[in-house]
Amino acid sequence: MTQNITVNEDGVEQISLSSYSEQAYLNYSMYVINDRALPHIGDGLKPVQRRIIYAMSELGLKAGAKFKKSARTIGDVIGKFHPHGDSACYEAMVLMAQPFSYRYPLVDGQGNWGSPDDPKSFAAMRYTESKLRKYADLLLSELDQGTVEWKLNFDGTLEEPQILPARLPNVLLNGGSGIAVGMATDIPPHNLREVASACIHLLDDPAATVADLLTHIKGPDFPTAAEIISPREDIVALYETGRGSVKARAVYQVESGDVVITALPYQVSGAKVLEQIAAQMQKKKLPMVVDLRDESDHENPTRIVIVPRSNRIDADALMLHLFATTDLERTYRVNFNMIGTNGRPQVKDLRALLTEWLEFRTETVRRRLQNRLDRILQRLHILEGLLTAFLNIDEVIHIIRTEDKPKPVLMARFALSDIQAEAILELKLRHLAKLEEVKIRAEQEDLDAERERLQQILGSAARLKSLIKREITQDAEDFGDARCSLLVNRVEAQAFSETELMSTEPVTVVLSARGWARAGKGHDLDPVTLQYKAGDSFKFAAKGRSNQNAIFIDSMGRTYSVPSHSLPTARGQGEPLTGRLTPESGATFEGVLMADDNQQVLLASDAGYGFVAKVAELQSKNKSGKSVLKLPSGSKVLPPLMVKDYANDTVVAITNEGRMLMFALSELPELPRGKGNKIISIASARASERLEYVVALCVLGSNDVLTVYAGKRHLNMKASDLEHYRGERGRRGNKLPRGFQNVDRVEVTEG
Repeated sequence: MTQNITVNEDGVEQISLSSYSEQAYLNYSMYVINDRALPHIGDGLKPVQRRIIYAMSELGLKAGAKFKKSARTIGDVIGKFHPHGDSACYEAMVLMAQPFSYRYPLVDGQGNWGSPDDPKSFAAMRYTESKLRKYADLLLSELDQGTVEWKLNFDGTLEEPQILPARLPNVLLNGGSGIAVGMATDIPPHNLREVASACIHLLDDPAATVADLLTHIKGPDFPTAAEIISPREDIVALYETGRGSVKARAVYQVESGDVVITALPYQVSGAKVLEQIAAQMQKKKLPMVVDLRDESDHENPTRIVIVPRSNRIDADALMLHLFATTDLERTYRVNFNMIGTNGRPQVKDLRALLTEWLEFRTETVRRRLQNRLDRILQRLHILEGLLTAFLNIDEVIHIIRTEDKPKPVLMARFALSDIQAEAILELKLRHLAKLEEVKIRAEQEDLDAERERLQQILGSAARLKSLIKREITQDAEDFGDARCSLLVNRVEAQAFSETELMSTEPVTVVLSARGWARAGKGHDLDPVTLQYKAGDSFKFAAKGRSNQNAIFIDSMGRTYSVPSHSLPTARGQGEPLTGRLTPESGATFEGVLMADDNQQVLLASDAGYGFVAKVAELQSKNKSGKSVLKLPSGSKVLPPLMVKDYANDTVVAITNEGRMLMFALSELPELPRGKGNKIISIASARASERLEYVVALCVLGSNDVLTVYAGKRHLNMKASDLEHYRGERGRRGNKLPRGFQNVDRVEVTEG
């Protein structure tokens, strides 16, 4: 971006504030992106991490060295290479030493370096000691072999590597996260053996697709043993685009009825999980759990014991609830954003990432081999001069003793180069022995053989590729390990609903004639004997559980759902449903039912039409209800009837004319809503008159007894007595006996 700079009369350069601030912010942004937040694809390190590793190697803190105070290392890092805060620098060092944070730690720490429960509980750097782990050799072993470019440090007094010559794609193995300006990175760790295998496959088949590479790389591999439960298609999409998410879940097992959690997701604190579960228990949102213990120790780093209330508690369902409501299940963002070999940040898919790293590795190996070849050629050149000196040792000694400036004389006499003559003049007297000539010739032979081998490799792309494959394979054998995070298919976590978390007690919901409702405990409640407001009386009752909804149906054929546990107790007179619900003007509540969602119910109107529906289809979250039963003109809603066995039950319908018809319930259709089919034929009349209508409707099981009440009389009818009234659905039916044609009500009892 160019800045518009002007010069005023006094010779002072001027620039607009907007232009200056834009340029300053852009410079700051690029600094944060390139030098602070994003890792490089080559070694997978951010600048501060790279400088820590390099400073430790310069201090001689390799894996075989003795530990040294961390403060000494941090002092060297910030004093020589990284002029930033010592606490931030030390924290970056700690992260590389924590085996629960890094899949393959680079730093070996001695002292308190934090714990999985509190990763930032590490001791101060004046207390801890550190050195590099053996794994760091994968980044440093080729550093002094001309493999990378060097740059001056911040004050120009020292040199530091621009990048470390990693032998494996550490950017995938240890991953990393960071927030830059306008972009971020979240790279999960991976298994070394899987990544090495994918690299070898890509070397063998450069046209390999992401799907081909995923036969080797199964997915991320976190340092903990928690399960990765993301669907396979999500993982494939993640690697194809470079963006996505991964879901990890704790591992548990059931021991003697107790649930024991043995592994937590990556970066999840066991103490925090205990707090989350305990908080639910205190708020009585986990009534099925009676105890919670932390039995973690040195042998079992993670062992959280959850004690269910009884053996009847479904442990799997309980854990699905905890997965949904605590950190026992965590989703991790994935964003393969990194600095490429061209120095620019970019989100890369798996194939592009590995291809670019292999190009970096190939160039690194080529530079290493070329550096070694140059050194061999230089040494052979010197050996050739030394051999010339040994073959003419007397004359060489004479020239050195007699000449004031023997170097140019030697060069002219024996056709030597400056380097060769200098090497001859630096020979010690003890190297003039006869045996030295034999050593020189032996060294020449060895170097000639190595030179020829190096030239063959550098001259053949196939040989160079084979060398890289052998080195990757060897490194995988030396540093690889088994996968920590297993990939499994699991049921999606789902929290318990409010009703599921409640105790399921038997209740009886009572509806009064004026639309007042209440819920009494137990099923032994006699709703008729309850107290009602003046002018009110009992109308309908339904038995169910406190975790079920009470479904009311009004005179317009609409249904409404009300949680039964929210209704007032039967000790009072209840409350009007119109305070909670908003039925249409003039509508009255005609019935109530309670049952599981799969329970079938017979809905009908006194016009003789009806159908069978499931309770789930009657549920409604709206205060205005849900239109379910369509009523013919002038008809009324009959109370809903429970169905025991749709295939074998029968329907009995009785009209005000004393006609009764019985037929198989299965002749009525199953519908979610509507008018239904004709149950019994009703005598037609003018719209303003209703000569005949259904006064009683019931559903009979095969062994049930029907009792018909007419005034003070009643008539018990078994299945054999009802055969006279059996017919096809929609018929007129047969007349009841004289004296029972004005039916008041019917009752069904189990025979």
